[in-house]
Amino acid sequence: MRNLLELRSVEKRYDNGTLALQGVDLAIGEHQFVSFLGPSGCGKSTALRMIAGLSAVTSGEIAWSDALTDHAQEISFVFQEPTLMPWARVFDNVWLPLRVKGVSRQAAREQVDGVLAKVGLEQFATVFPRELSGGMKMRVSIARAMVTEPRLLLMDEPTRFKLNNETLALWQAKRFTTIFVTHSVYESVYLSNRIVVMAARPGRVIADLPIDEPYPRSDAFRATPQYARWCVQVSQALQQAGEHHG
Repeated sequence: MRNLLELRSVEKRYDNGTLALQGVDLAIGEHQFVSFLGPSGCGKSTALRMIAGLSAVTSGEIAWSDALTDHAQEISFVFQEPTLMPWARVFDNVWLPLRVKGVSRQAAREQVDGVLAKVGLEQFATVFPRELSGGMKMRVSIARAMVTEPRLLLMDEPTRFKLNNETLALWQAKRFTTIFVTHSVYESVYLSNRIVVMAARPGRVIADLPIDEPYPRSDAFRATPQYARWCVQVSQALQQAGEHHG
């Protein structure tokens, strides 16, 4: 499997002197679904923001595959809270990244309608965000991130994240790489084929666990002995992360 990006001895120190990340070495492969899991303050969101180019690396480097000629244009980011334009209807919110790239409304229609259908919002294209529930707003945010068919999807602990099966279906169909920041053992095991467990102060990787279970996964997977075993193993690694402070 070819690597999409590599973090090489990455460190992040803030202006106030806080060392958020230290000595992070990770290779993320193409079409992986990777969860960053760890306690609050372990730097998992910081790492995600550096990968997205939203925060600078203090030392070390993030190296990208030659296949990504313009990696900044091939990344989509789903933030913790929906960041929608309140004055724009759902269709226009999802169309936005295509519009920025010069795709007309008419040319984008099939693509936007298709991704709205994937997240179960095809009937809500003409409504405003204020008319949606919190969970539906998050679905719009995910649809907007998916509409450009990114090579890399970054998800930073999205609130009300209940799109597990839809997200996995899109991930399998479109074959993009996903990095998902979470504090939930159960969601990380269900979604991922790899879990990176991080310890805090300073943030660093203490376990890198391959979840060697086949896709597609359905809710029935949660009732299997394999799922339970993985949850125990990941929980133990997370407990060890909590013991590795300082």
